[in-house]
Amino acid sequence: MTAFVLCHGAWSGGGGYRRVAEIIRASGHEVFIPTYTGVGERSHLANPDINLETHIQDVLGIIKWERIEEFVLVGHSYGGMVITGVADREYKKISRIVYLDAFLPENGQCLNDLTTPAQQEQMFNLAKEQGEGWRVPRPEGSIADTVSAEDREWIESLSSAQPLGTFTQKLKLEGNHLKIADKVYVLATEKKATPFYQFADWTRQQKDWQTVELQIHHHLMQSLPKETAKIIMGK
Repeated sequence: MTAFVLCHGAWSGGGGYRRVAEIIRASGHEVFIPTYTGVGERSHLANPDINLETHIQDVLGIIKWERIEEFVLVGHSYGGMVITGVADREYKKISRIVYLDAFLPENGQCLNDLTTPAQQEQMFNLAKEQGEGWRVPRPEGSIADTVSAEDREWIESLSSAQPLGTFTQKLKLEGNHLKIADKVYVLATEKKATPFYQFADWTRQQKDWQTVELQIHHHLMQSLPKETAKIIMGK
C-alpha cells in the first residue's frame, strides 16, 4: 500500500480530487487530501494574513499528524507552488512527485512572477474591486468551455475566494524538491496559451523528469480521472 497526498489548486478544496481519489483507494492505497486554510470547507477561516506559507504548513501538518512516513506528493495548478514548498522540506519522505498542469517555481518566485502582467493586474483588480483588497474571486474564463455542464456546475458551486497573499508571497527554496528521484510533469494541451507550457518545456530538457501530455482542459481530474489516477500511481 502506498500513501498519496493530493494538493488542490486555487479557488477550490480537496473535493476536486474525489473521482481520482476513489480510483486510487480502490487500488488499495491510502489517500490524504488536505484543504488549505481559508478555502473550500475551511473558507470560514479566511483572513488577510493567509499566504503561501500558510498552505504549505497545512500540508506539512497532515504529514506530521497522520504520521505519513513515505508518500507520493501531487499538486494541481496553484498546488504546484504548495507541493514545491512541502517537498523542499520533506523530500526524504517523498517517493514520487507529480505536477498536474501546475506551477513549478524556482527559489525567490511567487505565483504572480510566473504569469503575465495582464493576469497579475487582473488578480489585483479583482481583489480591490470585489475582495476588500485581499480576497480574489474565481476569474471569468478560468473554467474551459469544453468542461461539461455537470462538471462546470460542480466546480463553480464549490469555488471560494483565494487569499491574495497566496499569489504574492515568494518561495524560499533550497532545491531539495529536485532531489526526488521520480518526478513527473503533466501538461494539459487543449488550450495553447497557458502559463504551464513553460514548465513542461523545461522538464522535457531534464533527464530526471518524465513529461506527459494530455489533450484535455486544465481541470483534468474531473474529465479524465482514470488517466489522471493512472499517471499519479505510475502505471
